[in-house]
Amino acid sequence: MEAIIRSVEYDRPQGLTCGVGEAWARVPDAPSAERRRELKEQIRALLRREKAVLVAHYYVDPELQELADETGGCVADSLEMARFGRDHAAQTLVVAGVRFMGETAKILSPEKRVLMPDLDATCSLDLGCPADEFSAFCDAHPDRTVVVYANTSAAVKARADWMVTSSIGLEIVADLHARGEKILWAPDRHLGGYIQKKTGADMLLWQGSCLVHDEFKGIELDLLRAEYPDAKILVHPESPEAVVALADVVGSTTQLIDAAVRLDAKRFIVATDLGILHKMRLAAPGKTFIEAPTAGNSATCKSCAHCPWMAMNGLANLAEVLERGHNEIFVDPAIGARARLPIDRMLDFAARHKKRVQASGDLAKDGALFSNVGAA
Repeated sequence: MEAIIRSVEYDRPQGLTCGVGEAWARVPDAPSAERRRELKEQIRALLRREKAVLVAHYYVDPELQELADETGGCVADSLEMARFGRDHAAQTLVVAGVRFMGETAKILSPEKRVLMPDLDATCSLDLGCPADEFSAFCDAHPDRTVVVYANTSAAVKARADWMVTSSIGLEIVADLHARGEKILWAPDRHLGGYIQKKTGADMLLWQGSCLVHDEFKGIELDLLRAEYPDAKILVHPESPEAVVALADVVGSTTQLIDAAVRLDAKRFIVATDLGILHKMRLAAPGKTFIEAPTAGNSATCKSCAHCPWMAMNGLANLAEVLERGHNEIFVDPAIGARARLPIDRMLDFAARHKKRVQASGDLAKDGALFSNVGAA
């Protein structure tokens, strides 16, 4: 049976305004329980045969996450996936995620073979920031320091001065602002707007968005909070401002998982891709996790809280890519070398920041972008 092709609309920035683009995603078949067991055994054997390691993002199918953990791989955010692959002895990395994650793994491990279950698995932020148009935008504002989010292509990273993740972007922009630098930010306008508000930095924002996080609704979230007044609200900063304003904790995927473990609440409302709920339930057994609403006024259900491209990663195409050795990620060496510079700059900054936090003894600053827990 052929996979169903699903049409997906996403924000398509045009200068400082935003239009609508259209892409597609494959909806893979759901294997039977027996077939899933067979595929998992096949994948374990193929990983051994190929001397490969599986790295998976928190948003992919729970069975892929479990396979990564069970076979000595890792389940993590995009940068940690790439760093794990770089430091692992395996010469073949299998990246279960979306294309920019495979490219980042290749940038940090250019000598290794990097495979993906489906090379067409992409990201609305990546799609909405074409390298040629972004480069022209940068050229039009040469006085600004270019800071790009991890959810971008290798070519866009190669045009940047800094790459950031949601776990360190606030600190990096605050440092640049303190030095008097003006920022050109891309591609997520919600994360950029949040950082701009928190730091006061002069930031020119590319108008992209994540189609998953952009759908969360502040009004509906407020109603859900009234229904569960004991619940803490965990929000990813790619969400709209009205959603972020209701959060008890705002942070990256890893930071939100840490908050679910650390906080003594028994119930949480989670505003990020529902794929993260698997890891949260494993990390904090006995706690209840509720999906933040995407329904309500102006709802479109472009994603229904799950990335359609993350959903393209499945057991069947993972087994096939290991068996046949296709779907390899290639990055032009010259672009990869340039793209690595802003990544390394961020990693060096993050290491220094962590040392400063540890030296000050204020570990709370290293836990999440901000927390309103206990606030009036």
